[in-house]
Amino acid sequence: QQQTTANGNLAQGGQQVENEPDEMERDLAEDAVWKRIQQNTFTRWANEHLKTVNKTISNLESDLSDGLRLIALVEVLSGRRLPKHNKRPSFRSQKLENVSVALKFLEIDEGIKIVNIDSTDIVDCKLKLILGLIWTLILHYSISLPMWEGEEGDSVFDKKGGPSPKQRLLGWIQSKLPDLPINNFNSDWNDGRAVAALVDALAPGLCPDWCDMKPENALKNAKEAMDLADNWLGIPQLVKPEEMVNPNVDDMSMMTYLSQYPKAELKPGAPLRPKTNSNRVRCYGPGIEPTGVNVGAPTMFTVETFSAGKGDVQVFIETPKGGKLEPVEIKFNDDRSKTYTVKYTAQMEGQHKVKVLFAGKEVPKSPFSVMVEGRAGDPAKVTASGPGLEPVGVMAGKPTYFDIFTKDAGRGQVEVIILDPKGNRNTVPCRIRKTEDNVYRCEYVAQTTGMHSVNVFFAGQQIPKSPFGVKVTPVCDARKVKATGRGLQKNGIRVKDVADFKVFTENAGNGQLDIKVIGPGGVQEKIDIRKVDEHTYECAYYPNQEGRYIVTIAYGGMEISKSPYEVNVLPYKESKIRVYGPGLYGGVAGYPARFTAETNGETGTLGFVVEGPSHAKIQCSDNGDGSADVEYLPTQPGEYAVHILCDKEDIPKSPYMAQILPKTDYHPENVQAYG
Repeated sequence: QQQTTANGNLAQGGQQVENEPDEMERDLAEDAVWKRIQQNTFTRWANEHLKTVNKTISNLESDLSDGLRLIALVEVLSGRRLPKHNKRPSFRSQKLENVSVALKFLEIDEGIKIVNIDSTDIVDCKLKLILGLIWTLILHYSISLPMWEGEEGDSVFDKKGGPSPKQRLLGWIQSKLPDLPINNFNSDWNDGRAVAALVDALAPGLCPDWCDMKPENALKNAKEAMDLADNWLGIPQLVKPEEMVNPNVDDMSMMTYLSQYPKAELKPGAPLRPKTNSNRVRCYGPGIEPTGVNVGAPTMFTVETFSAGKGDVQVFIETPKGGKLEPVEIKFNDDRSKTYTVKYTAQMEGQHKVKVLFAGKEVPKSPFSVMVEGRAGDPAKVTASGPGLEPVGVMAGKPTYFDIFTKDAGRGQVEVIILDPKGNRNTVPCRIRKTEDNVYRCEYVAQTTGMHSVNVFFAGQQIPKSPFGVKVTPVCDARKVKATGRGLQKNGIRVKDVADFKVFTENAGNGQLDIKVIGPGGVQEKIDIRKVDEHTYECAYYPNQEGRYIVTIAYGGMEISKSPYEVNVLPYKESKIRVYGPGLYGGVAGYPARFTAETNGETGTLGFVVEGPSHAKIQCSDNGDGSADVEYLPTQPGEYAVHILCDKEDIPKSPYMAQILPKTDYHPENVQAYG
């Protein structure tokens, strides 16, 4: 007799086993559903990025095991090339090396903390840890790193105690959906209404009937909204409608999908059906803060109407005596967020009420209570400084900052407005926070290259030297900067020498070149830097005492490869030894480079060392008259240091720097000279 147990196995003989549901197995079944959804979502996310380089992932569990697709994904996300790796890995050691290249780049170059994951986990196809790695990339590149227009939080800046990525995304969504109680990334989205409301919030009129959707039509609701988002907002369905309405959908999958919405842009020709809603208007800025406005000081605030449909903005300000404050200046900025800038100047102390209307109806939180206090201070006593105000050195997509000092300036609000190269004022969000008494820090991230105008206001007026012209350049890569020359060689430089070298910045982007030379005792030495052309700098320093010198070369705030250079400076010396010949200064790869050394009666043992991109075999012929003919064979092009030694110490002017050219279609051995 055979009977079936609750777990599906066959039991021989005995009593019928009652088929009761096992709690753990049910949990595992649900666990399997959300894991499948998460694996599918993460795969689609990776493929959305990989399609730009014509690559795809079919099985997330196994397709990253050789490291090639992982490296490609990291290169797309970071916008940078990874170090050399195996293009055709066939052995396990090569696969491990590839994965290690990607993980090391993420940790060291990108500053991403990789926890409990190493290369063996990826090569061994451990799905749970692979999902963890992909989630780490999503958190960094899709949620934490991007700057979202109109956001007031600290999230884009690495500020201790700031909101978590989950809180940041949820906060952004809540700011767009004031009419819906969204408090999580699972059950609040299961009926499809929330995603429909979000689509309509970003593109008013694209899904205006979301409030009439019925929860029992969850799949239909989600499909309609997500199709509109895909077709007209460019938001791929990383989560499918049937997955969104599944009660087992996990937070990570939903966050991955929803993190695309802050950067959504409406395509031309979208089927909009405008619906005016004043509840979707958002107001922010110092002019509606409870405190901080001063008598006689112009103040401003912003009214954002992007999600509210069509309508006019009106502002009325009631004074403490019940009268109306005039004038109130309202200016439409004609930007993507459809913002208005409102400016007014309070003429008396006391409680003011700022009433904001859109399409004839008050907006959320209106009227705003503003306590006006005291007379405005003196903006002429305010100063500002920091890397974010320097004419050069600010890079697109990289956070920067500057500090504003208000000591002895009196009362007044600090405000910063940054205009992009086209004169738009809302494309560069900035955050101002008080760091200590009378000191404020402004942090911002410019997204476009070109000349920006940074306007710093105190008590409604520009401070001295404002506006500041800041040229924003593409992100620079210090790893592509090369430095060569005698002044960087570890041995050979002597006191009173001109220690010269060159720096080449081609293909490294635009950045600030910073070179420091620290001599014996920690003294900073003078260095001359001359820009020869757009990508070449000639540099020289002048050691006046023997000892160890440290040369540090940084580009765009990052040290270049091989920096810092250690240079051991020898004491001043004169010598009778002379060397001459073309091999001291140049040659061609694959051909012998020759020179002659003459002792002129000086005693000591001559020696020769050649350092460069390749091993160079040296041959020396003693002429028997105190001179020697020397040749060396460089096999690779590049700069070679030719050291002439006497008793194992470089003679004066050694090493000589020889520039070896690549072998091409000329043949110097066929040249003849006679007569």
